[in-house]
Amino acid sequence: MSTLLWVVLPVFIAIGSALMAVYIMQQRMEVQLARERQTLSEARATIEAQRSTLDELHQLREEAVRRKALDEFLADLRTEERHFIREQKLLFANRKSLVLQERIYFRHIPLCNWVEHEVPIEDGADVHSLIETMSAFAPDLLGAPKKSSANRLLR
Repeated sequence: MSTLLWVVLPVFIAIGSALMAVYIMQQRMEVQLARERQTLSEARATIEAQRSTLDELHQLREEAVRRKALDEFLADLRTEERHFIREQKLLFANRKSLVLQERIYFRHIPLCNWVEHEVPIEDGADVHSLIETMSAFAPDLLGAPKKSSANRLLR
């Protein structure tokens, strides 16, 4: 019996040691796997943050390009206006009216025909303030300066 004990006991101890080694190795592998997963998730978070930053920068660049293109387009639009006083003689009365003509240009290409406004004026009326209020194409909307010597052809 004692010989059997001396043969079986080392086998049980070897099996127990092997099971403990397997269990310890599994735990080590799980710890290593958890570390790898944590590193991977940090790397993914970093990549995702960089991707979102790059997307935002890309959108900002596109907006800047669009804004620049729109500004260049609006800089190429201009209005040209001319005005004169028309006198009409009716039987015993002279009737004066201010005629304002405006046209929109893209570079040097007219985009429309002359738009004409005619307003009767009285003697002593301030013609320049009347001209300012009559404009059909507001220079502020087109991005042009309010008064320009190039925009006034005739007086």
